[in-house]
Amino acid sequence: MSGASRPVRTGLQVLLDDRASDFAGASLGLVAHPASVTTALEHAVDAVRAHESLDLRAVFGPQHGARGEKQDNMIESESYRDPRTGLPVHSLYGEVRKPTPEMLEGLDVLLFDLQDVGVRIYTFAWTMTLAMEACRDAGVKFVVLDRPNPIGGLVREGPLLRPGFESFVGLHPLPLRHGLTLGELARLANTEFGIGCELEVIPCEGWRRAQWFDETGLPWVFPSPNLPTLESCVPYPGTVLLEGTNLSEGRGTTKPFELLGAPWLDPDELVERLQGPWCEGARMRPCWFEPTFQKHAGTLCGGLQLHVDDRDAFRSVAWTVALLRACLDLAPEGFAWREPPYEYEEEKPPIDILWGGDSLRLGLAEGAGPREILAGTPAEIADFERRAEPSLLYD
Repeated sequence: MSGASRPVRTGLQVLLDDRASDFAGASLGLVAHPASVTTALEHAVDAVRAHESLDLRAVFGPQHGARGEKQDNMIESESYRDPRTGLPVHSLYGEVRKPTPEMLEGLDVLLFDLQDVGVRIYTFAWTMTLAMEACRDAGVKFVVLDRPNPIGGLVREGPLLRPGFESFVGLHPLPLRHGLTLGELARLANTEFGIGCELEVIPCEGWRRAQWFDETGLPWVFPSPNLPTLESCVPYPGTVLLEGTNLSEGRGTTKPFELLGAPWLDPDELVERLQGPWCEGARMRPCWFEPTFQKHAGTLCGGLQLHVDDRDAFRSVAWTVALLRACLDLAPEGFAWREPPYEYEEEKPPIDILWGGDSLRLGLAEGAGPREILAGTPAEIADFERRAEPSLLYD
C-alpha cells in the first residue's frame, strides 16, 4: 500500500461500527453484490444480519446478480429466496430495473452498498437513481453506504450525456469518467437532477480524492466479472466504448479492457499508427489473442495490449478515440458499429448511448480525430464541476 496513512473505512464499516443504533427498530432492505464487503471481507448481508441493532428483511441485486454469478453483460437475473438466510433476493437487472412497491413493502430504509468504478456507463449508478425514485414514491428512506471511486476523484473525461440519448447506461448528464463516488452522485441526483427522496449518505472515512483504490488499504473484490483488477479499471472509461463496435474489448481473455483487437487488424500497423500525444502515460504491445467467449470467440485476433505506466497522466477516453480512428483508417471494410439492441435500447446505435450522443460516430465518419471530437468537452466538464461541487464529500 502506498499513499495512505491508515486504511479507509467504507460507509458499510462506519454503519456497523458507529451508526447501527441510529437504525434500531427499522426494517431494512439492502442493495448489494459480491464487492459489498467489510474490511475483514465479511459480506454486507451477513454483517448486517448479524448486528444486534439491525433488522434486514430483503436483499436487492444489480447487474451480474447479488452473487455476481452472471459473467456477461446483458444477462438478466431472476428474483429468488436465498437458501442460506431465507431472505427474498429481488433482481434489479432484467424485466424489472426499478424496485416495485411490492418489493419495498414493509421496509423503512433501503441501504445501498455497491462498489462503483467511476464511469457513466456502469449501470450501478442508474440502479441507484431508479431505486431512489422508487423509495421517494414509497416513502422509504434511502441510505448510501459510500465507497471510494477506485480510479480517483480528480480526473473527469469525455462528453456529458446529451438529451435524447438516455438509457440504462446513462440516465443523467454526467461525463464518461465522472470523478464522483456513488454517495456524491446520489446527492447530485437528488438535488440537481430533481429526484427529491429522503436521502442520507454515510461517507467513507479517510478517503481523499487523489487516492486510487490500491492506496486505501481496502481489499479489492472485483465489482463485476470483467473488471477483475484495478488495472482493468484504469483504461475502462475509454475502452468500454469498444462494446459499441465489432472490436473485441478483451472479454473472454485474462485482460479484459486491456487486450483489444479484431481478426482483421495487423498488430504492428495498429501500434505504429497509434504513436503520438494521445498515448501519454501508456505503452502498447502488438499482440495476438483468442477470446474464449463473447466477440470473436475461438478466433485469432490481432491487436494490442495496453500497458498504463502513469495512470495519473493517462487519458483513456482520448486514447480510445485515437484507437477507433486508427482502426477505421487501417481496416475500413472490417470495422463496424454494433447494431442494437443493447442494454434495453432497441433503436439507437449502442455507440451513441455509450458515448452519450452521436458526435463520436459522426465525427469519425467525417475523418475527425480526438482533438476535433473532444474539442468541446473541457467547457462541458468545467460547467459540470461547478454544478457538482455542492454535492462533494471528500477533500
